[in-house]
Amino acid sequence: MTEPRSVSLDTLLAQLVERFATAGIESPVADAELLVGHILELTRGQVQAQAMVGASLSGDQLGAIEALARRRENREPLQHITGIAYFRQLELSVGRGVFVPRPETESVAELAIAALSAAANQTLQPIAVDLGTGSGAIALAMAVEVPSAQVFAVEKSTEAFPFTRANFEKYEHTGARLVLGDLANEFHELDGRVSVVASNPPYIPTDAIPRDPEVRDFDPALALYGGTDGMDVIHHVSKTAKRLLVAGGFLVIEHADNQGEQVRQLLLADGWREARIHQDLTGRDRAVSAIK
Repeated sequence: MTEPRSVSLDTLLAQLVERFATAGIESPVADAELLVGHILELTRGQVQAQAMVGASLSGDQLGAIEALARRRENREPLQHITGIAYFRQLELSVGRGVFVPRPETESVAELAIAALSAAANQTLQPIAVDLGTGSGAIALAMAVEVPSAQVFAVEKSTEAFPFTRANFEKYEHTGARLVLGDLANEFHELDGRVSVVASNPPYIPTDAIPRDPEVRDFDPALALYGGTDGMDVIHHVSKTAKRLLVAGGFLVIEHADNQGEQVRQLLLADGWREARIHQDLTGRDRAVSAIK
């Protein structure tokens, strides 16, 4: 992009949308508006409003936007470029080394939050655990939306942990507690006391390389791959949740959209009750829940 004396915001957005669409980005309009908003310190709605009233950009602003646009054209995730991922009511710090939370995981969090809210109606301070928390998305969503709960989370990756810790510090008013460690070996002091366990574990089979460059080239392998059939970590989640939960406690696990019945049968074989498959907002199988 050459640097003209001035460019109107609506013209720039149109150019970015065309470039992003050509690069194969699925949401070129949203990404263009969010990227511009990041530089201009505006919300997406404010960017749209400024474009409608004919706002123009300075040369410095154009240069900054162009530098980020090139990164997005190369399919670097928008969240890595801005350093922010939005998840339900949360604004999370993310970057290279930590899994970027997806919109479909919000439906998994919703199941956990509903179960935790129900537990809060019966228990003064119910306990929830997020196994393999990544950015902290599910754990912090539970902590923010069910403030009476005690929420604990564990993350294994030393690369992800600085982002996780920053997010827990941002929402420290919730009292949510974070541990660096293996999900199979933590929280023995909570055995038999937990009302809800949630997990978005790595579940992609080792030889099933993701199609999208944003996932394949930028998400950490530790957060993606779950062994030959994708079930390795899910086995550990099932075992750990079984020792943590109270009788009647609730477990929810995210999985790929073609793994619902496989995960359901795994949990039934492990002795769980009422194992059910749940769909996300697009109607795809996304999670299995069960009762201890």
